[in-house]
Amino acid sequence: MRNQMHTWLLLGGHGMLGTDLQDVLRSAGRHVVTPRSSECDIREPDCLQDRLADVDVVVNLAAWTAVDDAETHEPDAFTLNAVGAHNVARACARANLPLVHLSTDYVFDGHATSPYPVDAPQAPRSAYGRTKAAGEWAVRAAHPGACIVRTAWLYGAHGSSFVSTMLRLATAHETLSVVDDQVGQPTWTRDVAESVLQLADGEAPGGYYHATSTGSVSWCEFTQEIFRLRGLDPSRVEPTTTAAFPRPAPRPAYSVLDHPGDGPQIRAWQDALAAALATWPS
Repeated sequence: MRNQMHTWLLLGGHGMLGTDLQDVLRSAGRHVVTPRSSECDIREPDCLQDRLADVDVVVNLAAWTAVDDAETHEPDAFTLNAVGAHNVARACARANLPLVHLSTDYVFDGHATSPYPVDAPQAPRSAYGRTKAAGEWAVRAAHPGACIVRTAWLYGAHGSSFVSTMLRLATAHETLSVVDDQVGQPTWTRDVAESVLQLADGEAPGGYYHATSTGSVSWCEFTQEIFRLRGLDPSRVEPTTTAAFPRPAPRPAYSVLDHPGDGPQIRAWQDALAAALATWPS
């Protein structure tokens, strides 16, 4: 193994997932380098030229993630999610460095009725999904040995997430209306961070991987479980439809990803949520 992959370079490593990944890596005895975007803008082809000499593995978390804003700023999102991803992959390939690139369930159309396998055809419906799908293709073209890790419905303590929003709204409203016709896999960022470490430590071959919790649930049912675990009345959460809350970008109705045996195996979403809330700020 390459120096036990001791030094990790995290691009976009100060967000919700990146912060948990920093914690997981340092707990595992890794040295972590996390430049700010102002210090290393992946949209610039040579941004990594002087940063890879003493690095053992690179994780690209940098992305345009404002899903609705991407509908009116698709060229900007493409520059970061596709061109930037290609720049990182090319630099890592030239340096013969392992790369883990984070992607999303939005590369699929959301019309499935059974979990999407890792080799399911990409069919994005939103600008965000199109730019992330383009990024996947760019990474695979420039660095066939890269691991592309798709995840979905992320929540964590180190940033704004669905869980934190629901807990905040619970203090301000007697009832909440939450969509019940979108189904997916709520996934704790800490579990994804552990999966990224395991993939790199195991020197996983290049290709696509899915890192989401086991099981599936609607947003409404997920919120009811959040309330229950917090000692709140789940009946305060009432189902509604996506049509009642129109958004600029279409949301996948079905965001469940399959977990092949050679990829990350994450616990059930209920168990992960209980573990996450046990550490959540009160």
